[in-house]
Amino acid sequence: MAIIVGGPASNNIDSKLAEILNIPYVKLEHKIFPDGESYIRFLETEKIMDNDVIIVQSLYSPQDKHIFELLLAIDAAKDFGAKNIIVVAPYLAYSRQDRRFLEGEPISVKTLLKLIKCAGADYFITVDIHKEYSLEHFGRNAYNVTAMEEIAKHIRENIELRKAVVLAPDKGALPHAMKVAEVLGDIEYDYLEKRRDPVTGEIKVKPKELPVKEREVIIVDDIISTGGTIALAAKSVREQGARKVIVGCTHALLVGNAREKLRKAKIDYIVATDTVPSEYSKVSAAPPIAKALKNILKV
Repeated sequence: MAIIVGGPASNNIDSKLAEILNIPYVKLEHKIFPDGESYIRFLETEKIMDNDVIIVQSLYSPQDKHIFELLLAIDAAKDFGAKNIIVVAPYLAYSRQDRRFLEGEPISVKTLLKLIKCAGADYFITVDIHKEYSLEHFGRNAYNVTAMEEIAKHIRENIELRKAVVLAPDKGALPHAMKVAEVLGDIEYDYLEKRRDPVTGEIKVKPKELPVKEREVIIVDDIISTGGTIALAAKSVREQGARKVIVGCTHALLVGNAREKLRKAKIDYIVATDTVPSEYSKVSAAPPIAKALKNILKV
């Protein structure tokens, strides 16, 4: 038997998974002590013993707090006799520090995955991790699923597309554009290249090959953080004659003045998932996570 345990930052993905998989779920009791320390408690420990325990906790801001709550939950579930502990972290913090950019830096995502593993996790699932090779730091039984199919379906159902093109903001995000284009009916896709104007020095971006004039341009990426990359991309394709600009992302972090940047970029429509709560969280990452869980649980 399996049970889903929703952490303080599960953002209702726990209940959606329980509905899809038709298995029970419980919420962790959670509070913050006056000195700022986190408290969590399993209210029904008898449901943990000898069962597969799926702990759902997204690791968005405040990241360090959410990470420690997750570690507490994993360790406690182990103490209470869980058969297997499956951690679902829809958004994985520190995933962009996947290598040493400067001498003396840690590989932060490696540290985090090692902590989760050492705390007692047997399996690990995340959604659209920044670099999939990072999961090697967890070892076997680590899985990355994509929400791009859900994003594409939402766009198809809510936006009239006549002559659309899907763009990735850089070459590294091209697989996301490929997936969205496939779901939308094998439409054209490309990625954006940055170019500096030799006269003004201004940085502009344009598709490597495909024209965007009089087309619906769908820009997709895994993360919107400060909003600068997406805003520049949207502004550039507008200047190149795009009829409509639609943005899709998995994790809408929206730090600092990101919302203002996106507003000024005159984007027609933005859709994100519920891995990070925001006003753009219009689709759920639960369906692809549920598929991965079915494979693990053999249900």
